[in-house]
Amino acid sequence: MLTFDTVTMQQGSFVLTADLMIAAGSVTAVIGPSGGGKSTLLSAVAGFLEPAKGQVTWDGTVLNGHPPGKRPVAMLFQDNNLFPHLTARQNVALGVRPDLRLQAADETAVAAALDQVGLSGLSDRKPAALSGGQQSRVALARVLVANRPLVLLDEPFSALGPALKRDMLGLVREVLVAAGKTVVMVTHDPDDALAVADQVVLVADGAAHAPVSTQQIFDAPPPALRDYLGIDT
Repeated sequence: MLTFDTVTMQQGSFVLTADLMIAAGSVTAVIGPSGGGKSTLLSAVAGFLEPAKGQVTWDGTVLNGHPPGKRPVAMLFQDNNLFPHLTARQNVALGVRPDLRLQAADETAVAAALDQVGLSGLSDRKPAALSGGQQSRVALARVLVANRPLVLLDEPFSALGPALKRDMLGLVREVLVAAGKTVVMVTHDPDDALAVADQVVLVADGAAHAPVSTQQIFDAPPPALRDYLGIDT
């Protein structure tokens, strides 16, 4: 269980509050207007921004104060964060050993992850020789081998075309959920949430609201979501 216990995040004059719980093993979409605090919510979990008040906990363990590398979190960014001088295999291997000194079992895990995302034949290519969709698959494989229970996706597929994005969202379900990960995904596209998420956290008007089932929130959107989606009242 990921819990935001009366959390207040503050960046300058911007304030975001969150008091909610996200069930382990679920896929949760975080949606809302630009600048509303979606990425801020993820930063509180990842350790890039500490709460001004309250606690963020994972399975009862307080995450506040722990550096990002010491948290049970893997994160996938919009730009994939791949190193251009490393091959696909090496970029994935960073999820196991940042110094790339892999043991035989590590090599096996990296090869298996590349196979799971459909890149087993492209492991020796560098990012420049891969398409955008293939680069996203490399980043997803790295998240998989990192073996962290909590995976944060900060709009990683927003630059892809519709077909490629659908493929990547399918892989999130196929690879991460099948591995038992808890996935929290920031998106600006309601179709992404409808395609993959069990529930939605709406971030608007300075607050992250408690999760609501995906179908329910889009069948009967609250006023803030109606405004965001441009639905007439």
